[in-house]
Amino acid sequence: MSRESDRPIILDGGLSNALEDRGHDLSDALWSARLLKDAPAEIAAVHRAYYDAGAMVATTASYQASVVGFERAGVARSEAERLIASSVRIARDVRDSFTDGRRRLVAASVGPYGAMLADGSEYRGRYGVSATTLRDFHGPRMELLISAEPDLLAVETIPDADEAEVLVGLLAELDFPAWFSYSISGRHTRAGQPLTDAFAIAAIDQVIAVGINCCAPDEVRPAVETAVAVTGKPAVAYPNSGESWDATARHWTGHRTTPLASAWLAAGAAYVGGCCRVGPDDIRALVDALGRVLDA
Repeated sequence: MSRESDRPIILDGGLSNALEDRGHDLSDALWSARLLKDAPAEIAAVHRAYYDAGAMVATTASYQASVVGFERAGVARSEAERLIASSVRIARDVRDSFTDGRRRLVAASVGPYGAMLADGSEYRGRYGVSATTLRDFHGPRMELLISAEPDLLAVETIPDADEAEVLVGLLAELDFPAWFSYSISGRHTRAGQPLTDAFAIAAIDQVIAVGINCCAPDEVRPAVETAVAVTGKPAVAYPNSGESWDATARHWTGHRTTPLASAWLAAGAAYVGGCCRVGPDDIRALVDALGRVLDA
């Protein structure tokens, strides 16, 4: 999948924070995936808000959706499988409702194994499970998502190069386009592996862009430069807002950081957006800022 022009593909922002802003409590283990069952129209409303803000991609509510996770919440396997696939159909229905002829995409989110555990290990990696366990977890879910016909997969927030090896192998077997993004700490994955090694794992034909998400904005440019140098592919970059979570006081602190996305583009990013605490208004501002830079 290639870009139609030299302009970047603008991604959406965080799904969970946008749903919380609409009044939803996402504190249970299923997180935003619970609303696939309880309030799918609310997920659709968030997708529409991001498209209306100028995003070109809707990322589905499947990041934390898995058969195992739904079964733990009392959902039968067949219904769990239907709900996972429905995440794509919800986004596609919203996308297809637009009649202005503008190109819009649906990216089916594939979150890390640790997201299903809901214990914070999605930000650490090193789960202590075998490659076979990871394959058995990710493979069927990826097949369900692909069966619902997204434009591509968003393999995202991967903290560990070992998990990346499994996911990249599955992408090659399934032969389906995807972007591949790690969660990082400086020049390493969250599990501590050098980004040069981690990015190299994703340098396969099926991966259209390699990069990072769910990181601090000031970590983006060096990571993008490394991803492009290692893989020769366009980069994907969608960091958090720049705020930090105070676990004791249970609220966000610090100043929201306006992403310096023009610098990311100069470094080789072709897909840019936001992750945690980035909402529709932020994406609208990003679209406006990039429009001014690119039209100058």
